[in-house]
Amino acid sequence: MPDAPADAPATSPLPEAGSDADAPAASEPVAVRRNWRPDAIALGIVALVIALPLRGLLRAPGPPMEEGFMLVFPERVLHGDIPNRDFLHLYGPGSLWALASAFKVFGVSLWSERIFGLFQQLAIVFGIYALARRWNCVLAATAAVISALIIMPFGLTALAWVGAVGLGMAGLAAGVEARANADDRRAGRWAIAAGVLLGAAILFRLDLVVAVGLSTLALVWTMSAPRRTRLVGALVLTAVPLYAVHVAMAGPGNAWRGMVLDPVFHLRGGRSLPIPPPWSHLDGFLQRAGALQQLSWPIPAPRMSQQLFLWFFLLIAVVAFLVWQGVVSVRRDPSSVRARTLFVVALFSLGILPQAVQRVDSAHFAWVGCVPLAMLPVAIYELLARHVRRPRSGRVIFTSAAIPLAIVLFVIPAFTLTRYTDYALQTFNTHRHSYKIEHDGRLFYYGKEDRALAANLVIAEAARISKPGQKLFVGPVDLRKTPYSDAYLYYMLPRLKPGTYYIEMDPGMANTDHSGLDRQLASSDIAILSKIWDDWSEPNDSRKVGSDKAEQVLARDFCHVGSYLGLYELYQKCH
Repeated sequence: MPDAPADAPATSPLPEAGSDADAPAASEPVAVRRNWRPDAIALGIVALVIALPLRGLLRAPGPPMEEGFMLVFPERVLHGDIPNRDFLHLYGPGSLWALASAFKVFGVSLWSERIFGLFQQLAIVFGIYALARRWNCVLAATAAVISALIIMPFGLTALAWVGAVGLGMAGLAAGVEARANADDRRAGRWAIAAGVLLGAAILFRLDLVVAVGLSTLALVWTMSAPRRTRLVGALVLTAVPLYAVHVAMAGPGNAWRGMVLDPVFHLRGGRSLPIPPPWSHLDGFLQRAGALQQLSWPIPAPRMSQQLFLWFFLLIAVVAFLVWQGVVSVRRDPSSVRARTLFVVALFSLGILPQAVQRVDSAHFAWVGCVPLAMLPVAIYELLARHVRRPRSGRVIFTSAAIPLAIVLFVIPAFTLTRYTDYALQTFNTHRHSYKIEHDGRLFYYGKEDRALAANLVIAEAARISKPGQKLFVGPVDLRKTPYSDAYLYYMLPRLKPGTYYIEMDPGMANTDHSGLDRQLASSDIAILSKIWDDWSEPNDSRKVGSDKAEQVLARDFCHVGSYLGLYELYQKCH
């Protein structure tokens, strides 16, 4: 039998902690019979953590713009619209293509979108489990639970970023297996799978190219040439041709503006927040609004603004710690698969860290923190194992698992355990603030009863006075300021076409002199304008008053139909 290659140290999954083969520097082939009982227990714990809040999450209010456009965009794709050409989309096309495919099979509905979002989160959680399992199932279960406690409380909206990170985690897990497997044929298949998954991650979010590039480089370094060729080749052949197709359909100028200029340069002024987040108060408007219905928590903890401040520095420190531990581990034993795994995930975490800096709020911290904070138990274990007399003892494993859990549960509980508990209670109809908006067989949830009632009224009237195929325009009452949009209204009125490129409205983009918002409003037949976001206030350019061209079109071409609880105004093109 030929010797296993240097990057394939084991012919079977690694054994449990406590065996001789579990020493941090071990890299020799070890043949062991796998005991699946610990994995079954560990996965059962993770599954229970995921299942408890699931019913609450499925019936909880979603963000009106973000979940709204993730319902509308894929449906527009099914109707032949092209992202970046027909509507603003700041990310790669892969997310919309995948969700549109799901809608094609299962129907366009809130349930289809949220189940899709759930699978994206599961990809993160179980990708983390697969990576951490190379140490032992205790650390793997702890890592997966931490990841779930961080990512799940921010809802099941099928956002492109969450899908991209999920594909990235699954791709790295497959890539590590491609490096470790002693069977060249199986390793080659794992390498191709890893390349496809990592390429798909870039297709979901173009800005993930940094994280994927860094981690892939660390993954394939010293990997055998055939495996490296398959992995990198599959990655390139997945991402590049499909991006070329998108650019050809949208047009090079539109694609460049939508995926590079708008998110990198035009968006930041109206969305960024002061760095670091202030100790004394919350800057984000939606975060302040969400805090009003926060579940009270009996365990003493810092205030929400203080937790956010601590989380910011905690993220940076944890990523730095992971990178340091990864570098040290690889230097001590370059052939160790576990050392390589830690280094690869550390570089992926470093690559996604800018997402947490571009807007310092809890949602962006969660989208990043679900990876490095989840892998912190492994990094602590590696550190302790090098400096204690009995590195494989239960005390070391327990300490490695307990420290990160304590950080998540007691330092930042307002954004993790408190919200998780809230959704778990909502599963059993306790502390539930969720009200239905229904029309034409479609459903959306809102967090305040008066807004849901007003929405039901304006949607019914808009449907009554309009004809199928006419254009609907949704925006704020003051069109000189475009901080947010009730984009879900497009989803609730499927017989009407969106009348604007700016289904997602952003300050400094939709309200500029040359945005074309006025022309798009002029070509529309129905307009629903919201007063809900009138008091939007953040320390950025969202407070600036923009062009009044759209206001002039509204006054000139539209007649007022009605006002609904003082929250929505309905207009119709004057004849």
